[in-house]
Amino acid sequence: MSGATDGIETTTRRADATAPQAPAARSTAPVKLHRPDVRIDDKYRLEQGTVFLSGTQALVRVMLDQVRADRHRGLRTATFVSGYQGSPLGGLDKEILGLGDLAAEHALHFTPGLNEELAATAVYGSQLAQGLGAAHRARFDGVTGVWYGKNPGLDRASDALRHANFAGTDPHGGALALVGDDPSCKSSTLPSAAEATLAALHMPTFFPGTLQEVLDLGLHAIACSRASGLWSALKVVTNIADAAGTVQVWPQRVGPVIPEVQWQGAPYRHTPNGNLLAPVSMDLERSLFGVRLEIARRYAALNQLNPVAVPTRDAWLGIVAAGKVYYELVQALRELGLDQRALDRAGIRLMKVGMLYPHDREAFRAFARGLDEVLVVEEKLPFLETALRDALYGGPDQPRITGKADDAGAALLSPESDLDADAIALALARRLQGRVTDEGVAARVAVIEARHGATARSAPTLARTPSFCSGCPHNTSTPNPEGTLLGAGIGCHTMVLLSPEGKGTITGITQMGGEGAQFAGLQPFVEADHFVQNVGDGTFHHSASLAIRFAAAAGVNVTYKLLYNDTVAMTGGQDVIGQLKIPELTRWLALEGVRQIIVTTEDPSDYRGVALDPIASVRHRDELPAAQAELARMPGVTVLLHDQHCAAELRRLRKRGKAPDPVQRIHINERVCEGCGDCGSKSNCMSVLPVVTEFGRKTQIHQSSCNKDYSCVKGDCPSFLTVIPKAGGRDAKPVAAGLPPVDLPEPALRVRRDDFLMRMPGIGGTGVVTVSQIVQMAAMLDGRHSYGLDQTGLSQKGGPVVSDVRIARERIEGSNKASAGEADLLLGFDVLGAANPRNLLVADPARTVAVVNTHAVPTSAMVTDTEVRFPALERNRAAIDAATRAGENVYVDAEALSEALFGDHMPANTVLIGAAYQAGCLPLTADALEHAIRLNGAAVEKNLAAFAWGRAAVAAPRSSATSWRPRRARTASGRPLRGRCPARPPRSSPRPARRASCCGCWRSACRSSSPTRMPPWRDATPTT
Repeated sequence: MSGATDGIETTTRRADATAPQAPAARSTAPVKLHRPDVRIDDKYRLEQGTVFLSGTQALVRVMLDQVRADRHRGLRTATFVSGYQGSPLGGLDKEILGLGDLAAEHALHFTPGLNEELAATAVYGSQLAQGLGAAHRARFDGVTGVWYGKNPGLDRASDALRHANFAGTDPHGGALALVGDDPSCKSSTLPSAAEATLAALHMPTFFPGTLQEVLDLGLHAIACSRASGLWSALKVVTNIADAAGTVQVWPQRVGPVIPEVQWQGAPYRHTPNGNLLAPVSMDLERSLFGVRLEIARRYAALNQLNPVAVPTRDAWLGIVAAGKVYYELVQALRELGLDQRALDRAGIRLMKVGMLYPHDREAFRAFARGLDEVLVVEEKLPFLETALRDALYGGPDQPRITGKADDAGAALLSPESDLDADAIALALARRLQGRVTDEGVAARVAVIEARHGATARSAPTLARTPSFCSGCPHNTSTPNPEGTLLGAGIGCHTMVLLSPEGKGTITGITQMGGEGAQFAGLQPFVEADHFVQNVGDGTFHHSASLAIRFAAAAGVNVTYKLLYNDTVAMTGGQDVIGQLKIPELTRWLALEGVRQIIVTTEDPSDYRGVALDPIASVRHRDELPAAQAELARMPGVTVLLHDQHCAAELRRLRKRGKAPDPVQRIHINERVCEGCGDCGSKSNCMSVLPVVTEFGRKTQIHQSSCNKDYSCVKGDCPSFLTVIPKAGGRDAKPVAAGLPPVDLPEPALRVRRDDFLMRMPGIGGTGVVTVSQIVQMAAMLDGRHSYGLDQTGLSQKGGPVVSDVRIARERIEGSNKASAGEADLLLGFDVLGAANPRNLLVADPARTVAVVNTHAVPTSAMVTDTEVRFPALERNRAAIDAATRAGENVYVDAEALSEALFGDHMPANTVLIGAAYQAGCLPLTADALEHAIRLNGAAVEKNLAAFAWGRAAVAAPRSSATSWRPRRARTASGRPLRGRCPARPPRSSPRPARRASCCGCWRSACRSSSPTRMPPWRDATPTT
């Protein structure tokens, strides 16, 4: 967009920054590390050096660094943050709340938003603090306002943001919108791209492509906002928000060059004005198009935010890309064998765009001089491609512009999903055909195409889909009678779309806040007179309360199944903002026109003496089907309010001693169990595990993941046993293991030491992301750089998780996502994930070693459907071996070993890390890995022991398998716990040839009466 620039004169000034002295070295215990002084809080406190952080932590660091930079310039500023949680920025609020004293030191004020619109309005208010006059003197020289939300939240808040942007920002404050984009729809209802919306709001938009650029462009965005009087936006895609890696920090790394602009005869400094009515609104529009956008455009030019990265002089082809896509482009060029020297020989010029809007037309024109073609590589719609055409049309240089289509109109770069290096490499090869004759390029393209073709032809594997946590209230509250018209809901409710059996006829999902309103438009045209709508308490307080009001006003027959679980579970377990307690909530619903309310709960006695509205009654949760049927017969809007804690949060509270922990445990006698699967279908619980024995399919309760919901006992099954310790008795200590009694020699490295890449497929909720960050912290302790990506989405609920990690000596520039054939190590925490063709795509038979946990962790389908069986281990191993260095692969039942050693499945991933290290597949030192485990601070001794036992499984499989016995459970006084397992069959029962598991404590023998050997590292199952 062009704006009138008459009367504008430009000079420059550089924002001063006095560099402080480097911090003094810190003394630590003697450890053989390159960086022994590293502390876990360096990511926020260290002012000069290398730090390791995640994408969300980098955003928090931007706020702290801005205050530090202001103080070095003599300004006393503060920061105000508000927004609404949602992936990929779901953990930002928890990071800020975890700052503690550091937030107070930096005058960082955080107010969580009830929704995105109100949060944006609050940030708008932070820019008005300096203009209230002496009677209301401001406490700071300026306030930097920060709003955050994902792309759907940007849509919701756009009206508030448009008003705030017109009113403008303070020269010593500034406002920054952090917009989470999810182009491949990993954790959103719709794929998204924010740049077109932000341009329509006239907000300068910055697009970081690495964590380093998050830090640097974040500071530039704030400086641009202060200079122009406009809000700035940071487009943060999933691959950046979910990234982690090393970055460089030092005080003067960003020194903004500020345009000094004369407008209408005077230097322009914007003064925020909230009087948004004519004529003030017209004056603000005049400054917006007349000078403010032009200042932002000139800021980009002066600070070289859109540089020509490869300035080939006599080039015929120019390639333009922005942000994350630029680094995918760099990776694609490397895949084709085109480094900077090769690009120069081939006549190819590259431009990296850091500011998407307003468009730097002069930079585009300078870049295009002498070119025959400009290829624009971008995701979704042709935003930059259109800007290039606008900038070059009518000028002296008018090369062909290609991108979404080639010069013949054929599709080139897909607007669907996101663009990775492989897709870009194949598109580049088409444009280079006939102009670049390097045979190596053609060979590499053939390899990429062959691998993708083989993946497409591969037989589909058993899917591991996300599911509700063990003991989740959704397991009880979401079933519906067949034929019930159902609307899904935002949050954990969305997973009914992945497992629709028994939920009714699902009509789909609406935007957040529209729940149930779709029935007002549906009801007049179908033979249905009742609708059921799922909604969570977080969504209710965010916006769905208006939907209930609308449904009551429209006179439709809707039952809202409102889950009241006290937390926003999907995005990290935050407290519900502005939450009404259940008594007040029943009265509010009655005032809004709700006809009847039924509260279902685990313990109705909790409501004795509680004053609910007269239209509300209380039932036990087992009566939920009858309650729902009763509400369906009531005309108008009704509410079934299900009161039950989030299982994951309740587990955390129990661990911290903040909630009572029931002593009762459930076991299943497998000799009695008939494997009918009724307990799984009744509870839909992922701790009710199917197991294969010589007697057929049986069921056991996975004790270490059980959240003690007890829904599994609702069926009429004689195999269930309830175990309650004797009152006043002494509890047995959990099984524990010290270090293995074997020597652990240093391994010979079998993978590349530099430019190392590993892929880690695993299961959500088992700590895959934690292990990824431990490995990257270890890399930094060894003096190396790392860059990783955690692909999670909904997978924190037991679905597939994939983490990629690069490790190198030099700063990493390229994609943080593995491309075809690039992996040196396939570390399979889940054998199903490791055998998935999409993960084997990154493997190479001559390059990749696989280290895989062979434990058969059931999928959600296996829990509820007795016909679904886990694929044979031999089949999974054959697929993995065919794609990797088969003779060198390592297979170990890490989960069985972990449970035998610690009585807990959670250290299994650390066991596998130990196995990978000892197999010579991790180019890191043991000291660094162990110190990273200590820095993580969670179950340190247990994880250190797990790492050592993983090493032992490889270093001495025979001696450890024959000499080690699991330590017997002991009483609180230290004496061995005696007696028989309470779930074992009586001695008179006929004995099988090989004892089957009787209580879920071990796969092939009861640990309380029989020792179990440690599994050899190449065996799939433990031996007895």
